[in-house]
Amino acid sequence: MKILTHTVKPRLEGELAALDAIARNLWLSWNFDAVSLFIRIDPDAWMASGQNPVKMLGMVSQERFDQLAQDDSFIASVNDVKSRFERYKKGEAWYKGPKKPVTAYFSMEFGIDVSLPTYSGGLGILSGDHMKTSSDLGLPLVGVGLLYRQGYFKQYLNADGFQQESYPENDWYNMPVEQCVDPDGKPILISVDLAGRLVHAAIWEVKVGRSSLFLLDTNIPENTLEDRIITATLYGGDKEMRIRQEIVLGIGGIRALAALGIEVAATHMNEGHSAFLALERVKAFMAEGGLSAREAIQAFIPTNIFTTHTPVPAGNERFGIDLMEKYFRALIESYGIQWGDFLALGRENPQDYGESFCMTVFALKLSARANGVSALHGEVSRDMWKNLWPQLLPDEIPIGHVTNGVHPRTWISHDMLPLLDRFLGPRFNDEPGARDIWDRMDRVSDEELWRTHERRRERLVAFCGDRLDAMLARLGVTGAAFQKMEAALSPSVFTLSFARRFATYKRGNLLLSNPDRLIKLLSSKDMPMQVIFAGKAHPHDIPGKEIIRELVHFSRKDEVLGRVVFLEDYDMTMSRYMTSGSDVWLNTPRRPLEASGTSGMKAGMNGVLNCSVLDGWWAEGYRPELGWAIGLGEEYKDDSLQDKVESDALYDLLEREILPTFYRRGRDNLPREWIAKMRESIKSIGRDFSSHRMLEEYYEGYYRPAMAAGAALKAEGYASSKSLSAYLDRAASLWPQVAVLDVSDDAPPVVLRGTRIHVPATVALAGLAPEEVRVECFRGPLTSKGEIRSPERIEMEPLAAEPGPGAGAWKFAAVANGTLTGQIGYSIRVLPKHPALGDRFVPGLVRWA
Repeated sequence: MKILTHTVKPRLEGELAALDAIARNLWLSWNFDAVSLFIRIDPDAWMASGQNPVKMLGMVSQERFDQLAQDDSFIASVNDVKSRFERYKKGEAWYKGPKKPVTAYFSMEFGIDVSLPTYSGGLGILSGDHMKTSSDLGLPLVGVGLLYRQGYFKQYLNADGFQQESYPENDWYNMPVEQCVDPDGKPILISVDLAGRLVHAAIWEVKVGRSSLFLLDTNIPENTLEDRIITATLYGGDKEMRIRQEIVLGIGGIRALAALGIEVAATHMNEGHSAFLALERVKAFMAEGGLSAREAIQAFIPTNIFTTHTPVPAGNERFGIDLMEKYFRALIESYGIQWGDFLALGRENPQDYGESFCMTVFALKLSARANGVSALHGEVSRDMWKNLWPQLLPDEIPIGHVTNGVHPRTWISHDMLPLLDRFLGPRFNDEPGARDIWDRMDRVSDEELWRTHERRRERLVAFCGDRLDAMLARLGVTGAAFQKMEAALSPSVFTLSFARRFATYKRGNLLLSNPDRLIKLLSSKDMPMQVIFAGKAHPHDIPGKEIIRELVHFSRKDEVLGRVVFLEDYDMTMSRYMTSGSDVWLNTPRRPLEASGTSGMKAGMNGVLNCSVLDGWWAEGYRPELGWAIGLGEEYKDDSLQDKVESDALYDLLEREILPTFYRRGRDNLPREWIAKMRESIKSIGRDFSSHRMLEEYYEGYYRPAMAAGAALKAEGYASSKSLSAYLDRAASLWPQVAVLDVSDDAPPVVLRGTRIHVPATVALAGLAPEEVRVECFRGPLTSKGEIRSPERIEMEPLAAEPGPGAGAWKFAAVANGTLTGQIGYSIRVLPKHPALGDRFVPGLVRWA
């Protein structure tokens, strides 16, 4: 059947035309005044549209728009929001440099707004906040991802409390995305090779304030039915579907930017899903600079950044060699790269020919800068991937950290924001990265802060009631049970919330470890408590689903009915209510398996106090003045013992500290000790864990160096990449003969602090020149295991060639100035040295004495 198509849009004329522009830019998602315009048009249509402004405009009658056009109050509000929007887009930002070329930020998911469901959880929400903050700061950055026809699943519970999934179709023509077209109005398409067949993808743009996110879509007529479903679901399908998605994301994403005429100076891989982009950028360097593949790799590495989010080896994406051969062998050989050399880039042990291809390893080896997402996660990542650099000390493994942050204006409630705008001043809006403004929280009175929070708890309870009513109606619950559950939760009772992905390591059921003790807390007349649970398990995670069912069954016990609820289908809207209306935000992961976590940051910025295991970001953020810690950061080998110890600690905190502090009131019925913690939480977490701090760190430590490296290489015609590639090939062939032949010093067994110690060493360079190596005196305190810790690295100076049988031997020397006391050890090591290498470590090219 032949179908002709066209797109129909609502008729918005005159001053109402601004509504369409506002609806199609997700600046709206962090500006409640803009949201209020659409609620004001038709509150019922707003909710029926799923809070999707583009869809909602099409649901409103033309008669209603005609009425609004005559409403001078509404028109004034439209013009006010339009004016603010225009000032924002044109205003001065933190970044004042050139807007081209750009850093391209790749992620498998982006959670920007509930109206665009292309996210599953924390990774996507972080990516969305990354884009919003890039817009606020004015950074030259674009996002790249996939446009999922069904997105992630919608969760619903059956009568037994077991999670079920549904996959509603997304209608892109009624969502805040626009298809990219050429000057003739035809869709711009790119194509990628998938095992010998050409797959095409359309490109859609999402406007995020001043920034743009580009999403690829294979659900187009040019593709077969098999290939149209590549972008059907997020994290759906088998391994072969995943590798197809990741080829489209990585290789296709770079091609999409080229097709749009966007010059890329640097790339940022947010997790390993997009790591295949390296292949397309290497190809581009080969074409632009006339480079060999090995030279192009050396041009690419300084311009690439990789962020890992996974704290356990099993969570890193791996593909079997059969799949890699099917999809990549022909491509790799066309580059002139040996197949074995390519596979080695994705293996921890290049000599293990049975090892699968790991996307994280591939990304780490091809990135000059890599990071974890909290200080603790940086340590965990360095330990996890130390085998890639077996000759380095743990602290030297080249994986740093940038602790995650959240976008304040997205996550601070629209009740709290006016209070902060009033007391923090105009810089809170105009200079969102200014950290000192948070100190003005001390100006906010106890009364205003507490009344605002109580209003948020009331809104949360009302929201929960609506969600529970809908769930009970769907399940067919009637009679007395319906009436009791419908009356669940009270707006005046202490509210504890737990909401996150239901992976087993997050221990969503830890609070249920001692049911009798919990029931006693829930049913107390003097200090009552209520608990809200929410979150999704992965569709294939049966243990995670069983935890949800356990929680639901517990919530239906007569003793706690109405005091414990599980809300189905956790999303950004529910998150906003819960992180702003709860009293305490609970987090119970097994340390150190939480890479960062950001929901607690959102809660903390709203004055919701955190109670968490010292893992992820809370290991950095915790202070007694702003929340509670479960334990002292211990790690256990026995999971059962850990659950017992930490659940008891949690009950103790609730019974002895948290609930008494909340209910301790004066004559004015204000819990002033609690309010002091709220104020400190907002001040400290707002200052230290905003996404503006995060993006500024990324720019200064990662983006700016990467973009500068790319510009310098291009300006010199990639001469440094050619020179470095030739040097590394030669160094690798000679390195087996490089050796430290002799080391000595002139120090007696005991020396006084400040004594100058001369350290000479003889090194066999095996044909390398002395200026082609870095010889270091590696000196520091010795541990009980005979290891040097916290060392100082002193570069040794070449003195003269040494005669004798050791061809190419040179004498090097250094002077150490002893300032530390105790037993001090030192050794000598040799590293490759080249102007284009900088301080990068090359796996395998380290020689110790």
